[in-house]
This record gives sequence, structure tokens and C-alpha cells, in this order.
Amino acid sequence: MIRVDGSVYTWMGLPGTTTVNQTSYEYTSTKSIFTMNVEDKVEMNITFLSPITPNDFKRQSLVFSYVDVEIGSLDGAAHDVQLYADISAEWVSGDRTAPATWSYGVTDSDVAYHKVSRQTQLAFSEVSDQGEWGEWFWATDKTEGYTFQSGEDVVVRGAFSANGTLGDTQDSDYRAISTDWPVFAFAHDLGSVDSSVGVLYSIGLAQNDAAQYEGSSSGLTIQPSLWTSYFSSGPDALDFFHNDYAISYALSTKLDDQIATDSIAAAGQDYLTITSLTVRQAFGATQLCGTIDDPYLFMKEISSDGNMNTVDVIFPAHPIFQYTNPELLNLLLKPLFEIQESGNYPNAWAMHDIGSHYPNATGYPAGNDEKMPLEECGNMVIMALAYAQKAGNADYLEEHFTILNQWTGYLVEEAIYPANQISTDDFAGSLANQTNLALKGIIGIEAMAVISKLTDHSEDASNYSSIAHNYIDRWQVLGIAQDANPPHATLAYGSNDTHGLLYNLYADRELNLNLVPQSVYDMQSTFYPTVELKFGVPLDTRHNYTKSDWQMFTASIASTSTRDMFTRDLSNWISETPTNYAMTDLYDAISGDYPSITFIARPVMGGAFALLLLNQT
Repeated sequence: MIRVDGSVYTWMGLPGTTTVNQTSYEYTSTKSIFTMNVEDKVEMNITFLSPITPNDFKRQSLVFSYVDVEIGSLDGAAHDVQLYADISAEWVSGDRTAPATWSYGVTDSDVAYHKVSRQTQLAFSEVSDQGEWGEWFWATDKTEGYTFQSGEDVVVRGAFSANGTLGDTQDSDYRAISTDWPVFAFAHDLGSVDSSVGVLYSIGLAQNDAAQYEGSSSGLTIQPSLWTSYFSSGPDALDFFHNDYAISYALSTKLDDQIATDSIAAAGQDYLTITSLTVRQAFGATQLCGTIDDPYLFMKEISSDGNMNTVDVIFPAHPIFQYTNPELLNLLLKPLFEIQESGNYPNAWAMHDIGSHYPNATGYPAGNDEKMPLEECGNMVIMALAYAQKAGNADYLEEHFTILNQWTGYLVEEAIYPANQISTDDFAGSLANQTNLALKGIIGIEAMAVISKLTDHSEDASNYSSIAHNYIDRWQVLGIAQDANPPHATLAYGSNDTHGLLYNLYADRELNLNLVPQSVYDMQSTFYPTVELKFGVPLDTRHNYTKSDWQMFTASIASTSTRDMFTRDLSNWISETPTNYAMTDLYDAISGDYPSITFIARPVMGGAFALLLLNQT
């Protein structure tokens, strides 16, 4: 809330007062910026910043964000202004009947904070996608005119509304989240405001132990949050973060500017609309864990099923990590290699993920993960080469050669005629002889030929390349409807009246393999506009829904006009979708709505960076 000349207004949330008038909104890759008009008296500029520092693991390891509020006079007159903001105990658990506990403190540099947590911690557990362990910090600067209070929402908010200040008191009745709804508030009396004044808030989660992991060791290990390697405690980390705003802002703005410049140059404003919307979403699904000498990047498959480091989620997401820092892709793949190379996974093909629900990376020693063998073998071989090329690290390929060779053996056996199995688009159902899935496997074989060459396995290189070229020639006969008008790749061999997004073609271009003839690229570029719906090209002929990430993969290797069609349609969907959910990778291309399967805020939208990665490479 904000109090101007004795009148109270809400600037976010709905505690019951008059709301301010929002006059503008913009977003960058790391910021959301709101402008609010308060009765033509004062203007508020509110910046939500989630810093993203891909090359600075110390800062990136902190699960914290900023809210910066700047207030100035609109009419030239001075106005008496007080600012208020609170959080509720709802942050600490998805179970609203769970008891919470809290405290108040001040750091050595006068950062005041409320610390809130679940009273009984449930380590490595989630309820409704909320972590049930760790401590939340809500903080601001302890400056002149500052007051604080914790207590029942109507009481605390009422105190500010009536007086413009809080009681500097703590509610000691620790209780269930939904019992008299405890909130944790700060107020700042800014006095007579005629020029710009500001208040900075920080919010974040401190979990000392982040994940359970059963990797190369014989038993379960607890992986600490990486920030614990840099800071001795949550308040210590908070103190650094809050006082780091100027540097974090500058680093994040540099990333914003780089993405904006590159996106506009690559494909224009519509493309920037897409790329900049997806950055926080992709990074927000990841957490740096382990130690400085032995780090990991764990990823949650947000909203779909909560799997950890799902291979076919990392694959569509990997362009953003390759673009910002390829070592991030290395850290995402690291536990997958460790588990399988240590013999903790019995199947000959690549595993689907490292744990059925975040943050429990307990693997599948019985081999009972979701079976997606051709998909994941292709993904792992392709991404291993992609990382090694981008990082200039051929030793990485030698280190993992044995298991990459094993997975390629599976591709050789299965790629040309895929069995009745699911691909990454598992929600669409299983299907035999999937044209696009076969293409991934064939490209994977050629990728292994390159890996073999780079690691001085010349005989393997020659053999795999020969097989891949033989397969791609046969694939063009099996998987392309030559007599159609216009010709196009089919959904499945022989089904000439079907089609789908041939997004797996991307890897051929990304790895610079030149395995697939340019005529296939040109054919698909010509075809897609003939099946365009209002908000894009459908994933395949079985449904009207489409996938945002795969459209961006497809657009990145299409002709300029077809690329622009894809980016325009997705940008229009972002503007016109009837839903108010976070960015999805699955929506109806006619109505713009989400289908019954709601994929919300998933990291796969890092695939929006497919074109930027190609241009950068």
C-alpha cells in the first residue's frame, strides 16, 4: 500500500483500499517494470528484478529477488508519503494448515528482515509445488522513518492505513498459515516528497540442503545449495544480496541489452517479445548445488510432473544455456552421466531423468523410469557434442565415449524404423515409425561419427557416418510425402496425409553436420505456411495444439519469411491469449487457450534461444 496525504491506496495485492492506476508495464529478460499513478499526485516506478548472472555462480546460486520502488511528485507539489509492503506465511508451505514460525532481525549493515519458515520442516518435500523446508527472508533497509510489524493481516494492514506507521512489534503466537493469516510488514515514512525517493526490498529462500542425490557413490548424498560455499548463513547471504543491488542491476541490464540487441538483429521485435519473456522462466527452474569444486545444476520439470533433469526437457531448453554459458549445460548433464556410468541404471539406452520428483535425484536402479529410449539416446549424444563444440572441450567427449558409443549402438538398431514408442511429446501418445523421431536418431548417429573423429576413433567415425548417410537417404523415401502438394515430412512413415513440426532437424544445423540435404529445409519452409493456424503451426495432424518451444526450433532453421511467420504468430499469441497463466509451451493454435494438459512456466521455453544460438555459433 501507499499513503499519500493521508489517503491509502493499494499498489499491488487486494487488501481492500482504492487501487492506484497502472499506466505502463514493460518486461526485459530479468525485470518487470510497472508505472503507477496515484491520483495525479505521485508516480511510482516499481521494478521487480530477478538477477541472472550465468557466468557468476556466486550470485546465480542465490535464490533471491529484488523489488525496487521509486516515488516522485507528478504535479510539482510536495506530498506526504508513506510506503508499505508485506508478505504472508503462505510463502513457506503449500499446506495452509501447516504451522509457521518467524522472527525478526537486523544485519550488521542495517538490513532489516523477517525470517519465516514452516515450523516442522519437511526436507526435500513439496506440497502443491512449494518447498516445505528452508527459510524465507523478506528484507529492506533500516532507515529513518522505518517501522516493522508481524501479526494478523487485517490488524497490521489496518495499523498502517490508520497511522502510516507500524508498531515495531512481533506477533509471538506461532500458528497455522490460515489461522488469522500472519503477515510480515515494513513501512517507510518518506516524509514530504517532491523529488524522487526510493525503497528497496529483497525476498529469497535459503535452504542449506537442497537435494538428495544418488550418483556415482554407493549411497544417497545430501547436496548443499551452492550459496553455502560462499556464505556462512542465510542472513549473511541476504546481507550480501541486498547490498549488491547496484551490481546485480548492472549485470542483469548487461544481459538484458545483449539479448535485446541479438534478438532484434536476428528476427526483429516479435522475436524479442518471445526471448525476453522466457529467460527468468528457464533459469527459475534450475538451482546450483554442490560445492565450488564439485557443482551441479539441478532442474525441475515445472508443472508437468516434477521430474529432475529430464533429458527431453533439458534438450529443448539447452539453447539458452549454450547461449549464456555452455558450462551450465555441462552441469545439467553431469548427474545423468554419473548415474549411468557408475552402473546405477540397468538399461542399455539413456535414462529419462534422475528422479521422479524434485529435489530427489534418487535415480532408477530398477530401470523403471519413463521409457523414451530413442528420444533420450539421441538427445544425450547430440547435447554432448553440442557442449563440447561450444566449450572447445574434446576431452569431455573422450571421458564419456564409452557410454555415448553404447547409446549410439541403440540408435543404429532402432533409428531407421522406430518402434511403437513415445517421443518427448508423450502427451500426444505413442506411435510407430515417427518421422521426426527417426530423424533425431539418425542425426545422433552422425553426431557420434563426429565425436569419434574428435577422440581419434577413426574406424568408428567412418562406420557411423556411413550408417547415418545411408539412413538419411532411406529416411527421405520413407518419411516424405513426395507426391503431396506441397511435399512435406509426414508424422509417420507412409501416412502421406499427415504432417508435424520437423523440429529435430535443428540439431543438424546446430552441430554443423550437413547431413540433411538443404532441399529438406527448403521443402519444410515452403510447407509450413500452408498449414498455419491463427496462432501458429500445429504440432502435428492429431490435434490443433502446438508447442512454443518446437516452433522456435523450427523457425530458427526456416526461410526468413517462414521464420517471421512463426515468431509473429507466437508473439500474437502472447498478446492475445485468453489465459493469465505464465508462458506455456503447449496451447491451442486456433483458440489460443491452454488444452486440458496445462504446461505452465516450464524451462523448455529456453528453446526460444535456438536462433540466437545458431547466430552466435
